[in-house]
Amino acid sequence: MNFFEKITGSDMTKEMKVLEARAKVLPVEYQMAWKEINSCLWVHGDFTGRNLMPILDSVIELLEVTSADGQSVEEVLGDDIKGFCAALVGNKGAKTFRDKWRNQLNKNVARKLGGLK
Repeated sequence: MNFFEKITGSDMTKEMKVLEARAKVLPVEYQMAWKEINSCLWVHGDFTGRNLMPILDSVIELLEVTSADGQSVEEVLGDDIKGFCAALVGNKGAKTFRDKWRNQLNKNVARKLGGLK
């Protein structure tokens, strides 16, 4: 990956297109699960989302293998897809980038207000 691809994120766009193409050949229930997993995982990404690319690749591979084995989505992922996603990225109470930004904003505001006194 060169500097331009890293800055623009075009490498991630290419990778996501490959993942989406792999998901399109899955059975319909697996495609629906992929869409939900994909939307749930992006909340846990860092600023660029690069930390999620290996996770997304592993998830699509899991879906491909289990669909080929004839298992249902519920057998593989269970009933709680959001819980499955939380388990993928870490513990249940893992902070998202929004939580980190909110915490930083609160610290900055408290510091500024504390400086006014």
